[in-house]
Amino acid sequence: MWINILIGVIALLAGIAIGFFIARQYMMSYMKKNPPINEKMLRVMMMQMGQNPSQKKINQMMKAMQNQQDK
Repeated sequence: MWINILIGVIALLAGIAIGFFIARQYMMSYMKKNPPINEKMLRVMMMQMGQNPSQKKINQMMKAMQNQQDK
């Protein structure tokens, strides 16, 4: 009886761990394929804030965001 309960608990914990890592991997690949902010969106946001964005400034901000994601 105790062995059946122990096996059930171990199977439940293993399933939770495996499910977590599969979901984490899926979300990481999804975010890499579909980044939340691209250059066009960044340009529009800067223009709405009253800034005149140059390509150099946009490239710097995109690189800074990518470096932040890599950490």
